[in-house]
Amino acid sequence: MGIDHDTAAFAVDAIRSWWQEMGKARYCPANRLVITADSGGSNSARSWLWKAELQRLADETGLTLIIRHLPPGTSKWNRIEHRLFSFITGNWRGQPLLTHQVIVELIAATRTDTGLTVRCRLDQASYPKGTVVSDDDLAAVNITRCDFHGEWNYSIAPRATKLPEPSPIDPQS
Repeated sequence: MGIDHDTAAFAVDAIRSWWQEMGKARYCPANRLVITADSGGSNSARSWLWKAELQRLADETGLTLIIRHLPPGTSKWNRIEHRLFSFITGNWRGQPLLTHQVIVELIAATRTDTGLTVRCRLDQASYPKGTVVSDDDLAAVNITRCDFHGEWNYSIAPRATKLPEPSPIDPQS
């Protein structure tokens, strides 16, 4: 949970934290990470900062990031997000949300009978709005667009790696 602006840097830092704290241990031999995102806000398919920050993550981790955006206006179809948030809001119903720590603890206490457990931590970093990505920085992103809606479906590989052409719709990638 962040306390500053919802920027692309914040969104990518959330992915970075998940990878460092959970993903790397669970998926140790992985060399790719599939990220599904909606098409608006901080992780918009049009955001230059989103792509530049993903490039930094790919370079740091050595992972090829396979990005699949939901088409614009369809984030309501994200069943995982809706199921997750319904349990979180049900868990904190009637509780006064007085401090960030209370919110983090209520989110982290969310559990379901089917085994869903939620982890949450407070991100106190500053994420200023209006960060500008230059044309040169964007050109340096090692991006490969899919043939099928390449504006929404693309891969970003570490800059030391050349990326093979991804298949248009490959649930295994």
